[in-house]
Amino acid sequence: MRFTHLRLLVKDYRSSFYFYTEVLNFKCMWGDLESGYADLKTGNTLIALYSRSEMATAMETSDLPCQVKAQDSFSIILEVDNVDATAKALKAKGVELETEPKDREQWGIRTAHLRDPDGNLLEFFESLPEE
Repeated sequence: MRFTHLRLLVKDYRSSFYFYTEVLNFKCMWGDLESGYADLKTGNTLIALYSRSEMATAMETSDLPCQVKAQDSFSIILEVDNVDATAKALKAKGVELETEPKDREQWGIRTAHLRDPDGNLLEFFESLPEE
């Protein structure tokens, strides 16, 4: 068994496709804005976008609620060269950060957080210099 990719089941496919390809600049390996499914290259791992309602139909769970208010159940973690520069570039593209860049000494990293159009939590980080 091997992990191949993470599939995000999104409510708004078009907004999510735009966010991941144009804002975060992930390369689309398969699919497009109209296809309803896309594989995006994020380094060594793929993120696939797929309509939440289409998956619910396939799983025969369309009668269940689409979303309930709860704490986050996962976060997509992205390593960057410079958290502050990345935060500044994302803000210039209109992205609102959930948390501003902050050193997390106990973790050995500097982080910032944002949400995609579907509300999924993303963390970007860089390692803190060793002392």
